[in-house]
Amino acid sequence: MSTILPARHQAPLPLDRIILRDAPGAEAIEMDVVIVGAGPAGLACAIELARLVKRDQESGGGMPDVGIAVLEKAGSLGEHNLSGAVVNPRAMRDLFPDHAPSDFPFRQPVAGEAVYFLTEGRAQRLPTPPTMHNAGYYTASICEIVRWLGERAEELGVNLFTGFPVDALLTEGSVVRGVRTKPSGLTRDGGRTGDYTEPTDLTARVTVLAEGTRGLLTQAWRQWQQVGSPNPPLFALGVKEVWESARPLDRVIHTLGWPLPNDAFGGSFFYPLGERQVALGLVVGLDYHEAALDVHELLQGFKLHPLIRPYLDGGQLLEWGAKTIPEGGYYALPERRCGDGVLITGDAAGFVDVPSLKGIHYAMQSGIYAARAIFDGLKRGDTSRSALAPYDRMVDESYIVADLHRTRNMRLAFKDGLYVGGFKAGLMTLTRGRFPSARIEMAEDAATPRHVAPAEPMAPDGKLTFGKLDAVFKSGNATRDTIPSHLLVGPEVSGEVADFYSHVCPAGVYERVGDELRVNPPNCVDCKATDVLGPRWTPREGGSGPKYRLM
Repeated sequence: MSTILPARHQAPLPLDRIILRDAPGAEAIEMDVVIVGAGPAGLACAIELARLVKRDQESGGGMPDVGIAVLEKAGSLGEHNLSGAVVNPRAMRDLFPDHAPSDFPFRQPVAGEAVYFLTEGRAQRLPTPPTMHNAGYYTASICEIVRWLGERAEELGVNLFTGFPVDALLTEGSVVRGVRTKPSGLTRDGGRTGDYTEPTDLTARVTVLAEGTRGLLTQAWRQWQQVGSPNPPLFALGVKEVWESARPLDRVIHTLGWPLPNDAFGGSFFYPLGERQVALGLVVGLDYHEAALDVHELLQGFKLHPLIRPYLDGGQLLEWGAKTIPEGGYYALPERRCGDGVLITGDAAGFVDVPSLKGIHYAMQSGIYAARAIFDGLKRGDTSRSALAPYDRMVDESYIVADLHRTRNMRLAFKDGLYVGGFKAGLMTLTRGRFPSARIEMAEDAATPRHVAPAEPMAPDGKLTFGKLDAVFKSGNATRDTIPSHLLVGPEVSGEVADFYSHVCPAGVYERVGDELRVNPPNCVDCKATDVLGPRWTPREGGSGPKYRLM
């Protein structure tokens, strides 16, 4: 049996294109704070900072006006956001202490829950692990949460710029001075169309990287500033669908086992979103071993299971999407999340607790802490690394890091397979994380060899199961066919490697033609799975990619 080592075929990060030492252009927009990414972390940061400035001014504190800009690559708020999502409302309550739970943009409270171990035809109910209890939480659409937060930010005077992907950081010495956006209106070969728009420079005293999972700017800044972590970041790929259901679902369901092989880490979720909608998805760690493993196809098979199918038969697929998830946990957190003129928040920093399947409230809370550190720095006229260091202290002393520390080895234990990992995770739960006392060392996902074996392609029925192109259509993807490729393919891509990429990507971007790789950039939904295991992802013109409404 032959093997593929993904790291061998991956292009290096184009650092010279991302970390720029150019002076800002003559028409640069001057802001005080630029936030890259209008997700929960970025919008929470903007809201908290705008409020702190307003309160200081109303109390006579002497704070001048602060220009806050949030840059979002999607054409409209929420269109690139995807999550499960069962939401812990803790950070929402911190950000909006005067709101009642009914004021928040949630679908419904969690009324019940169940965990099952699946075989192909059966479902064995298991005791719900303590880390997965969801009493007091809510099911929600992250798209709806983001749109709601955006409205609150605009009410406070925050400048929201949608359709503005950020291409690079503007730097001077070790200081981040702002950002440069991606140009738009280029042809496939780099020529200019009649709709060409120059890149825009925005200067800032503080730049907040809230760009989400596998952030390009975050990767580049960490490499440039040599900011490491005890373990490398790890990622999973989640593929999700929202259905108009044939009958109501009365509980939150998670499953382990089938359709995943025993040496792959992951599981499924199945959540109610009101009486007529359900969300379901499959999440698989990207350190799996089989080159032909295909998360999209596994999800299609999962829908045929007797536990799931009765809810979908007679229903309708409303929306499809995919996204990577940071899974490294406590030992993969950056050694610091601040620098001269820059902070890292949310998924970009890896604030996700895999055993509890939660990240939204950590992202929002980190954005709140970032805002408080920025406010104090602006008040003193100092936005250096030392002035912004209270952000790291707030995070380190908070429930964010306390939660991640308690479950620090649980995801890592599953590198030995489902059964050994499950046994170890049980001991970790009983000892509240004290077992084992030492860190479980991990290699990056791309360093895991993949075994090549023949695979039978799925035959979708177009009713319950769908091929990748039909799925991409359901994402609302409206990318120009003539867009330049934003994907950087590495060296020595053989036919076997091309096959591997075609399975990694849930959106049909890659296909094997003979013994060569064909790339279809317009299909991309920005999940960034191959950025972890293959071709590098870089931003493309604003508004490209999916247009999620329900995710």
